[in-house]
Amino acid sequence: MEFTAEDAKGLFAAFAARMQAERDALCALDGVIGDADHGIAMEQGMNAAAEAAKTVEAGTLQDVFNAAAKAFLNAVGASSGPLYATAFLRAGKAAGARPSMTAGELRTVIVAMRDGIVQRGKAEPGQKTMLDAWAPAAQAAEAGADAEAIAAAARDGAEATRQMVATLGRAARLGDRSLGHPDPGAVSASMLVEEICRAMRG
Repeated sequence: MEFTAEDAKGLFAAFAARMQAERDALCALDGVIGDADHGIAMEQGMNAAAEAAKTVEAGTLQDVFNAAAKAFLNAVGASSGPLYATAFLRAGKAAGARPSMTAGELRTVIVAMRDGIVQRGKAEPGQKTMLDAWAPAAQAAEAGADAEAIAAAARDGAEATRQMVATLGRAARLGDRSLGHPDPGAVSASMLVEEICRAMRG
């Protein structure tokens, strides 16, 4: 099954729709350990990314991801702005300057997004960040797992942040008080992984 540049535009539209639907829940999660604005930032960023992706005419997969990256960065001032912009740029490079790839190659997109987030954020798994969802998803993807298993790995990773003490980002100021609450960035990341996995299944 092919994943085309038009499908990539559809993926960003799916990201935007999911973040719109989950905005209030993500803000509520963020209200406990952050500034209560994570849902708003992700909705604004993905809306901008989807709009920019839509305007790419007869472009390659890489063109779509690059346009989305630039738009996300411009729309989001919070830390997730440069993190996801870098992730999308890396994803575009992995997808390549071609009109389509096989849907199974979306595994390389998940891995590339993790690599971009690591490169930009300098985080490690276990610090209660979005990486705690992206890293297990990428590991599953690298191992050739199917879409369901990759999505489950991301969800499990996000849930595991509940038992972590934040040592990076705003939540780190809370120390032990961040225990018992899932990281909103990891939760939103698991939702994005689910949308990529849905596209992988077609």
